[in-house]
Amino acid sequence: MEVLEFLRWPFLASLILTGIHAYLGVHVVERGVIFVDLALAQIAALGATVAILVGMDPHGGTSYWISLGFTFLGAAIFALARTRRGHIPQEAFIGIAYAVASAAAILAMSKATGETEHLKDMLVGNILAVSKAEVERTALLYGGIGLFHYLFRKKFLLISMHPEEAEAQGVSIRLWDFLFYASFGFVVTSSVAIAGVLLVFCYLIVPSVGAMLFADRIGPRLAIGWTMGTLVSALGVYLSVVLDLPTGATIVCTFGGVLVLMFLVHLIVRRRAAARALEGARPASANNRDAALGGRGEETLSRPR
Repeated sequence: MEVLEFLRWPFLASLILTGIHAYLGVHVVERGVIFVDLALAQIAALGATVAILVGMDPHGGTSYWISLGFTFLGAAIFALARTRRGHIPQEAFIGIAYAVASAAAILAMSKATGETEHLKDMLVGNILAVSKAEVERTALLYGGIGLFHYLFRKKFLLISMHPEEAEAQGVSIRLWDFLFYASFGFVVTSSVAIAGVLLVFCYLIVPSVGAMLFADRIGPRLAIGWTMGTLVSALGVYLSVVLDLPTGATIVCTFGGVLVLMFLVHLIVRRRAAARALEGARPASANNRDAALGGRGEETLSRPR
């Protein structure tokens, strides 16, 4: 019972992360901007580093808003980087932003050596240390962002899955791209502080990829992604406590192991379906052949000699 009580808030935090990131992951995978999460997280870390560098409390509200401001700047860059002709992949701009933000953070950290441990926690995360207040605050924030995406879900899904159709309808792609990345920035800035960059990336991408193995429509993909994220979170947190392992790394490895199992199941299901289709095709082809031979026989009998 003591273990369950200790794991309650970390598990609830992981459920909240699963809920919002599995949905956002659908958009990220469809857009083909897989590493946007890492880039925005690194830009947020750069903002936190700058706040520390000028003498602000790393746990204070001002540092959070500076970090969020940097994230909004990254969101604007990514929205503008989506060119109409697409001759330069948007992922290229995202990779460049990640590299520059990482280098700038290293330069800033070299001048703020006294707070490097906090910056390490921001990148690596420690979900076991999450408090009740953090969980409640994160739930309210993500609930508001989820409501925003639900109200405008048609536009967001249209731009992510059918950008040509959205442009033909006169939708301002850059505006809605900025709104998407800005809301994404709210999520990343808060999630990274709780779980770290690697774990947040897994919550974003792995459930969506696993769901795509078995479903094409958005509804089933979300259901599979949420189920996968919930089960992996529970198993990963439990294993980290029982085996005395780092929680974030344990959940990340659990995500990887479960994804491999899902891929193997996908291969088995696909091969069985292909075998059934082949078996069904054989009697049909045999019947067609018999019918063709029978038709030729009748034609021969009815042909005048």
